[in-house]
Amino acid sequence: MKTIIYMVRHGESPYNEGNERTRGLTPKGKIDIEEVTKLLLGEGIDMIISSPYTRAILSVEGLAEHLKLDIKVFEDLRERHFASYMIENAELMSSIRESFNDPNYTLSGGESNADCQKRAISVLKPILIEHRGKKIAIGTHGLVMTLMMNHFDPAFGLEFLNQLKKPDIYKMQFEDLELEEVTRMWND
Repeated sequence: MKTIIYMVRHGESPYNEGNERTRGLTPKGKIDIEEVTKLLLGEGIDMIISSPYTRAILSVEGLAEHLKLDIKVFEDLRERHFASYMIENAELMSSIRESFNDPNYTLSGGESNADCQKRAISVLKPILIEHRGKKIAIGTHGLVMTLMMNHFDPAFGLEFLNQLKKPDIYKMQFEDLELEEVTRMWND
């Protein structure tokens, strides 16, 4: 019995608006997400879950409204926490690269790739087991999505993360807990 997970990376989000939890979508992000909704409407999705961050919820909200489904929010699907202090983009990129070389690497007060992956998979695995044969959309973020996919197939690493778009959609087909096929659905 096949279970399908649709990883929906959030649309474009303004970096200067609010904090990590409350940032919304840019006007372009909102338009792109309307296209994401149209693309996923015919897929027969049974369940929608999301990171607690506003931009991820907004990225699956239209789909939930059309399908008359509630969005189940899981705190442990949030994006990776990088550090306890504000970091510049160059330091962030360097840290992310190092994290893929050493999954336990972290900046002060931050979370490692290994820890982020472990907490996200602790949500995803039970969903795959409890909802076998269903189609589930997940509102997510680039790095945590990459780490969840990487758990099932190590080919999903830094190079994969670096080519992701905002938004992006990956359809993952599972047989029980075994990933059988991954298809990119967003062609922007």
